[in-house]
Amino acid sequence: MSSIHEVSSAANPAAPYDLLVVGGGINGCGIARDAAGRGANVLLVEQDDLASHTSSASTKLIHGGLRYLEYYEFRLVREALMERERLLKIAPHIIWPMRFVLPHSKMLRPAWLLRTGLFLYDHLCPNMTLPKTKALNLRSAPAGKPLRSDYVRGFEYSDGWVQDSRLVVLNAMDAVRVGANVQTRTRLVKAVRGPQVWTATLENTQTGEQRTVQAKALVNAAGPWVAELLQDRLNVPSRNKVRLVKGSHIVVPRVFEGSQAYIFQNPDKRIVFAIPYEKDFTLIGTTDVPWEKDPGTVNISPDEISYLCESVNRYFTKTVSPDDVVWTYAGVRPLYDDNSGNASAVTRDYVLDVDATAAPILSVFGGKITTFRKLAEHAVEKLAPHLPVLHKPGWTDGTPLPGGEFAPKDFDAQLRRFRGYAPHLSERSSWRLMRNYGLRAFEIATADAEGMGQMFGDTLSAREVDYLIDNEWARTAEDILWRRSRLGLFVNDADRAVLQTYVEGRLPAVVASVSNTDPVARQNVA
Repeated sequence: MSSIHEVSSAANPAAPYDLLVVGGGINGCGIARDAAGRGANVLLVEQDDLASHTSSASTKLIHGGLRYLEYYEFRLVREALMERERLLKIAPHIIWPMRFVLPHSKMLRPAWLLRTGLFLYDHLCPNMTLPKTKALNLRSAPAGKPLRSDYVRGFEYSDGWVQDSRLVVLNAMDAVRVGANVQTRTRLVKAVRGPQVWTATLENTQTGEQRTVQAKALVNAAGPWVAELLQDRLNVPSRNKVRLVKGSHIVVPRVFEGSQAYIFQNPDKRIVFAIPYEKDFTLIGTTDVPWEKDPGTVNISPDEISYLCESVNRYFTKTVSPDDVVWTYAGVRPLYDDNSGNASAVTRDYVLDVDATAAPILSVFGGKITTFRKLAEHAVEKLAPHLPVLHKPGWTDGTPLPGGEFAPKDFDAQLRRFRGYAPHLSERSSWRLMRNYGLRAFEIATADAEGMGQMFGDTLSAREVDYLIDNEWARTAEDILWRRSRLGLFVNDADRAVLQTYVEGRLPAVVASVSNTDPVARQNVA
């Protein structure tokens, strides 16, 4: 199997990077990929694991944002719907279409308003390929079976599902493919701005070792830390503010049958999704709660759990309670502060702030996972006047992410081919590997069961773990079980401990494998 460390950081390690990107979430990895693909020498640093925070705590949707139409965010919705089409094509393994059922409640928005909003939703995207909206009789339609009898009418429309943290990792992998250097567990301690270059002090968060690098431009894609980075570590005054909003989710045993998801209106005018999750579960979210504490330590509150349970219990015949919750997660969204009084009404649009009074810096405020690729393209275009190497055409809209080199309609055919290649795998295991890795699953699986090596519970093999360590920056059991997969839902504590021991035993070998390649990478694998 190939390794992420085969790409050297630069022909001359002492030369300044063109671009230092701070933040290994979806925006940072998207910008690093785009810029490196245009020929820039890029270094991306992330203080934790890739997608450790906001980018792995989403509702896992690639969508236009139907409810944003109520706030007249037509440009944002149009851009998001157009991006939905592009992302379905470049990542068909981790992004796929999903139908959403919207029951009509007489107590809330009128049916004509919902119908009008869904008509706009279908027509704002000029190249929409997904099935359009249709009205439902919930008493006769199969999708109405899980719902309470007082819901008679509804609508069904299209959007997309995404494995969010895997989207981040695949962007990082492709950034490396086109020449970027991606370093996790690496914190920006400070950066001093000169007329032409930034001089940055970086720290290995595991060893405490520090080093200094230079870059001609800096991208602040630190997400919830974007303002703190500017003020405390870069000493750059900001014209914009970030507003932190916590979004929490619960996972419960499967509430309904079928591949459809549900979108429910609440009396407070917020909406909550109920989505099929990892075959055996239902994902329910999200909340919108103002957050003023440390964005690195965020958990769901008992009130939020109750709110989400009550939200779906208004609609489903099968009720859920806090006792049914098997897993929760929460994240802080770094939204651009547009001075809205209501956390739910704060814009999900993004603002890119370029300061070129000395060595340039671009800061990312806001954004949503659906529009990350367009955000990255806009960011690179804004930096191009200050970095001539970026004066090349955009390229990311038609280039598949690793493993996604097939047409969306061909997923089932590729899955059949994969099952023929590795017939010893169970149907569930084959589906999971193809949905996580696409065509890269052929690099992981072996033709015989013995070649998969030690098993760590459920369907996780040593072969897969080795691939994640060597290719996807996985350094702990948590990286593997919760961000590279969702197998943490199925693996017990004993297997988790065995996995962690195995991973720790593999890391010295990873260090040795890069000892003669990339000196910067070598400092970050310990």
